[in-house]
Amino acid sequence: MTTTGEVRAWVTGRLPKDWMQDGEPDVAVDREEITIVLALTPPSPGDDATDAERAQATAGRVQGWREDTRERRMEIAREAEHRFGRKVAWGVRSAGETYLFTHLAVPVMTRLRQPERQVLDTLVESGVARSRAHALAWCVRLVGDNADAWLGELRDAMAKVREVREQGPRSA
Repeated sequence: MTTTGEVRAWVTGRLPKDWMQDGEPDVAVDREEITIVLALTPPSPGDDATDAERAQATAGRVQGWREDTRERRMEIAREAEHRFGRKVAWGVRSAGETYLFTHLAVPVMTRLRQPERQVLDTLVESGVARSRAHALAWCVRLVGDNADAWLGELRDAMAKVREVREQGPRSA
């Protein structure tokens, strides 16, 4: 199993230098996908620009970067997919927002007891979500937004466990 650090190192070494003017890429890895998010310098529409004008300028910058880099991103993605056995998704972060380009939506099977199903059904009935699947995704995003510190600690602990395992004896 390839670690996130190994993937991040390869990606950082492989990306064109001019794509990393605003810092190292954020690289997230799971069983199915590698997501690479680059920092994109926000546009400067002027001091008197409205929030809507700034948002449109940022959307234009993001779309332009996406189109201008498409062929090169596809080439790098093919190499990474071959090397790591996972699909690659791209995104950029600009003006405090993250924009993900085409990325996977992976079905996840789960068994829920009635209290959990009632939570999902309440979200659907209230109009917060379109379906139970959408409600479950909404809940996962909510937990992710509010539990970054706890999840970060958990990921750090898992990395430490991997490190200790790698230092142990190798099985034959």
